[in-house]
Amino acid sequence: MLPIRFRRLAAAAAIAVVGVGALAACGNGGDDEASAGPVKLRFLSLAWQKESLQANKDLVAKWNSEHPDIQVEYVQGDWNSVHDQLLTSFEGGDAPDIVHYEASSIGEFSKQGYLADLKDLIPADLKGQIDQGVWDTVTFDGQVTGVPFLLESQVVIANKKLLDAAGVTVPPADGGWTWDEFQANAQKLTKSGQYGVAWALKSPTNRVLNLALNYDGKFFYSDGGKTEVKIGDAEKEIPKRIHDMLYTSKTASPEALGMSGADTLPGFFGGKYAMLPGSVSLRQQMVEQAPKDFEWVTLPPVKGLSANQAANPQTLSVSADSKHKEQAAQFLSYFLNPTNMATLAKGDWLVPTGKQANEELVKLTEGKQGWDVAANSAADLTVAPFQQADGYPEWKTKYATPALQQYFANKITLDQLASQLVDGGKQVLR
Repeated sequence: MLPIRFRRLAAAAAIAVVGVGALAACGNGGDDEASAGPVKLRFLSLAWQKESLQANKDLVAKWNSEHPDIQVEYVQGDWNSVHDQLLTSFEGGDAPDIVHYEASSIGEFSKQGYLADLKDLIPADLKGQIDQGVWDTVTFDGQVTGVPFLLESQVVIANKKLLDAAGVTVPPADGGWTWDEFQANAQKLTKSGQYGVAWALKSPTNRVLNLALNYDGKFFYSDGGKTEVKIGDAEKEIPKRIHDMLYTSKTASPEALGMSGADTLPGFFGGKYAMLPGSVSLRQQMVEQAPKDFEWVTLPPVKGLSANQAANPQTLSVSADSKHKEQAAQFLSYFLNPTNMATLAKGDWLVPTGKQANEELVKLTEGKQGWDVAANSAADLTVAPFQQADGYPEWKTKYATPALQQYFANKITLDQLASQLVDGGKQVLR
């Protein structure tokens, strides 16, 4: 779940980019401590979808009405430019008090000392709502520098009519297929003019490393402070299974390899593909874009030795330079209480990290539109080794993505793929 998703690209047209000057204004000046009046906090939010935007703004307004002594100003950010803007504002000492981002991106800022350690500021009830494996994604050198609140799992969206016609039974929300069952059912769903699966692998690295946890595939191994890439049977399992579906059983569409999840939708709606493995947020496109008579269903994550996947939650952090860290933490606790977290997740079509928020979300939606599956998938999301590896972004871009694209295009062997991944690690890992 690490790359910027296709749906974020739409945000550039929907939301004006926040300039560096606007972010600079987010910092708390020295006048706050000396002047009378309420504590003032700036909250940089990256919400962009209509429902999510409204939920964020409504919660800030409600907080302000109930806490006249701590006032929060909502500042709109943009996923496509926030990293460079935050870096500039952190280096200039003018960062927002509260920052919305994601776990895979805050590590850099944490290690540079730009984010506050929240472990003694987060109330016990909020800590207890979130699994330790998810907290691990925001823990760097023993410091907890973000509160994880929204998760993105990998599920399977399927054409219900095609499943019924092939005699394929939809599994329960808490009991997904094994990989063997998934591949066997893809075979049942493959016929002339119809593939069982469309793997959208334009950006394959995160998908492969994410699903590799199904077989305990780590890819990144640390020993004595040094990290290296190792490729064994566990790491080869997912690439091999996808490759087999493309070229051995021929149950997966080769044309989908260069596509994003959104690119596959016309073919999916037209019956060319029966199943789409992808993000749980893909359900939003089903609701908004599917033809009126199109029946779709959300299938739970596929299981190997486990159903584990990498968690890359959206996060809320507090600037190390904020003069009001305790008040900022109070706002985070309010903003992320179970009811509010459920509302935020619904607006973004993602999974709340909190157990009670998950329960409330299922009740709120009656489990429809795949919300029951989404909620259950949270239990299997945990930190992955690649998320903690310095040099991972460069390895992914320069070596892993090109190598995986070649392998899935059947241009190199599995052993050659392994060699390229290992050699790339030697070039960039520290």
